[in-house]
Amino acid sequence: MAKRIQISQHGGPEVMQVIDVDIPEPAADEVIVENKAIGINYIDTYVRSGLYPASLPAGLGTEAAGVVKSVGEGVTAVKPGDRVVYAQSALGAYSEFHAVNVDKLALLPDGISYEQAAASFLKGLTVHYLLRQTYVVQPDEVFLFQAAAGGVGLIACQWAKALGAHLIGTVGSAEKAVRAKEAGAWATINYREEDIVRRVAELTDGKKVRVVYDSVGKDTWEASLNCLQRRGLMVSFGNSSGPVSGVNLGILNQKGSLYVTRPSLNGYITTREALTSASNELFSLIASGAIKVDVPEQQKFALTDVQRAHKTLESRATQGSSLLIP
Repeated sequence: MAKRIQISQHGGPEVMQVIDVDIPEPAADEVIVENKAIGINYIDTYVRSGLYPASLPAGLGTEAAGVVKSVGEGVTAVKPGDRVVYAQSALGAYSEFHAVNVDKLALLPDGISYEQAAASFLKGLTVHYLLRQTYVVQPDEVFLFQAAAGGVGLIACQWAKALGAHLIGTVGSAEKAVRAKEAGAWATINYREEDIVRRVAELTDGKKVRVVYDSVGKDTWEASLNCLQRRGLMVSFGNSSGPVSGVNLGILNQKGSLYVTRPSLNGYITTREALTSASNELFSLIASGAIKVDVPEQQKFALTDVQRAHKTLESRATQGSSLLIP
């Protein structure tokens, strides 16, 4: 038997239950992974709450790192015993064993630990498509990244520094400002004490920025638009404060013929080749030390302590990534 987290209704952290299930058998093109570390992501709270629909009962989580236990018919890319990581699986990564389509797996280099991989893979692939594909950030370019001390944000700070770009990061405390600056942010804005729009204007000599990356949602929507240059791009990729709704498209015209996109990882990584290319770039930056992934001990939770893990994440008390350890 194996432990698995399941929800039978949508709601708060209390709807997540620990259940015992049989270890699954792999179907054709599937791999059974024995998870060693499981990534906790804000998108998991959207599924749990019902913001993102799921057929109930359902598992949670899409990201983990571990060891291949068995493979199904037609699988040749990996074999039992291989170290692997995945971030786009079907729901159910919050478990000791998980069935994953082979095309969603990447081989994990020996120099990267399971915890590093599970803490960085989904977030790192997200930063890859944001900075390298949705909008290609250039050396010396100044841009705004909301929530720079979160899991995605801290990787974005480091990746921007590696690119030679200047990331302005918003944070909610002096402590988080220090963390973002240490990670590579060019400047930080404490949104609890400073006006984001005014501060961006000051930092850019009134020029504003050509791109804003925003995972916060409704609380920062208008401020993000107001930080953009004429014909600038607003990249809305999350809803930690709630979804943006009731948008009047005329606002984009009024604020300077702006562009808005709402991308997701599944819209960019659609083939095994694309996954391999993005993961190789991420792994090379981790291996070189350009991107460091350190999960604080207080943000590592036992699988059975998943309710507390989600409560901690949603309290915005975390910095960087959090993990479940089976």
